Amino acid sequence: MDIFKILGLVGGLVLFLYGMDLMGDSLKKLAGGKLESILARLTSSRWKGFLLGLVVTAVIQSSSATTVMLVGFVNSGIMHLGQTISIIMGANIGTTVTSWLLSTADIKDSGAIIMQLLKPESFTPILALVGLLMNMTAKSDKRKNTGFILLGFAILMFGMEMMSDSVKDLRNNEAFTNLLTMFSNPIMGILVGTIFTAIIQSSSASVGVLQALALTCVIPYSTAIPVILGQNIGTTITPIISSISGNTESKRVALTCLYIKMIGVVVVCGIFYLLNAIIGFEFMNHPAGAFDIAVIHTLFNILSTVILMPFCSAFEKLAIKTVKSKEKERETDVFDTLDERFLDVPSFAVEKCKDLVSQMARISQESFEKATKLLSEYSDETFEEIKRLEGMVDKFEDKTSTYLIKIAAQQMSAKESREVTELLHTIGDVERISDHALNIAEAAKEIHDKEITFSEQATKDIAVITSAATEILSLTISAFIEENIDALKNIEPLEQVIDDLKRKIKNGHISRLRAGDCTMELGFILSDILTNYERVSDHCSNIAVCFIEMSHDSFQTHEYLNNLKENETQEFSETYKMYKEKYRI
Repeated sequence: MDIFKILGLVGGLVLFLYGMDLMGDSLKKLAGGKLESILARLTSSRWKGFLLGLVVTAVIQSSSATTVMLVGFVNSGIMHLGQTISIIMGANIGTTVTSWLLSTADIKDSGAIIMQLLKPESFTPILALVGLLMNMTAKSDKRKNTGFILLGFAILMFGMEMMSDSVKDLRNNEAFTNLLTMFSNPIMGILVGTIFTAIIQSSSASVGVLQALALTCVIPYSTAIPVILGQNIGTTITPIISSISGNTESKRVALTCLYIKMIGVVVVCGIFYLLNAIIGFEFMNHPAGAFDIAVIHTLFNILSTVILMPFCSAFEKLAIKTVKSKEKERETDVFDTLDERFLDVPSFAVEKCKDLVSQMARISQESFEKATKLLSEYSDETFEEIKRLEGMVDKFEDKTSTYLIKIAAQQMSAKESREVTELLHTIGDVERISDHALNIAEAAKEIHDKEITFSEQATKDIAVITSAATEILSLTISAFIEENIDALKNIEPLEQVIDDLKRKIKNGHISRLRAGDCTMELGFILSDILTNYERVSDHCSNIAVCFIEMSHDSFQTHEYLNNLKENETQEFSETYKMYKEKYRI
């Protein structure tokens, strides 16, 4: 085997791995995070979990990706260890889909036109061309990702063909034949399969490489079987590496993956080689083709799953005994859902951020409502609670913003990029709302500490603008959480009414000040309260305009507001009049 054949083999392996990576990433993007969400939620029964693991892995073409997601789920408290075991077993079968796709390379020459079309060298160039055209012309992310899937599969098959062409001369090479004979030893074969798969971190890829070698017709069953068994163990390296920085539960999930594979190999291997010693299978020295390797790979995973499925609880107990709980195990934190393992699936990571921003918005709303009540019913306990809530919101802003910036560094679809932008803008406005709530609480504390009271008219005016500010905040947060664009269009008319109320109340205070019915000191406090109400409504307007504009793939917020004020629509005018009548002084 000369240097050019070696370079061809290396080049083919690189293309193969790149094609598999491109196809897998595109499949995950096309799924849009929905499959990961299903994994996290629909695991109420063992068999349901098994089917979910099988389907999700068959779609994203990687059991390693599935198990890494499970490690992340458990580390962040979304799932517990017991829920993951049946999913892992389903993923083990789901990952065999790739080997069946690759086995089409083993279709023999035939005069039938249909059989010729089924050969990869016939349809792969067509897939590559279609994928390229879809990528160049598609406007939607869905079509672009579909194009990438076709391109990835075509590159994968080209790589496999390159590897096969590079090693086809080895069929008559005595040294290579002797090497394969050494791998026929079950222990050696399993060890080689484990190490090679651990290096490239994909059983689908390592089985594909074995299938490429098998196309030369030099891989006997006696070599293929132990190597495939080892490949199934080697794939567990990915979740093990992923769990190193995780908590105790996530480490247990990774070990469960290893235990299922190792015990499955020991049991199936023991039964098979015992029968071989008694019966003596004649096919062991026959060459195994790409199709045969797909069959072996699938049969092993089905047999081991059937045998081990009843022992899910035993695997859970084994993992718990192996990895002992630390005496001071950290409690699950709400921010544990921002796991860096989820960054590989931006759509899912964005969903987790949405959940946290929604919680953050609810906390800001609670803080504001408590602060407004302090104006009429002051309490030191409530004041301290508002300070605590403001601190929580600051922490939410810091953690979530940092995570969103990490997501922004990933390859994302246009939709995901838009969602990240929306959330980053929303977080800032929500945090400022909690600051204004604290300002209002401090104004209430000053009124209480100095034992001063507003005039009867000022008290009535504050009650009106408080109701309006409470409604605009409630409306904004509900519409944001529900992604209700139509409801967000009501924010700007109400914001205009609050601006009007602020001016009227200030003018009323000046009139009372001139008449001697009010003091300058109360005027400063009143102005402070009104300013904070106005700022809260401004931030609500910012959130609404951001989402409305981003829904139209635009972010011209100033132009939107200018057009709205200069060219008032009938809908805007009617909504404005309705709120003006509702909050009349």
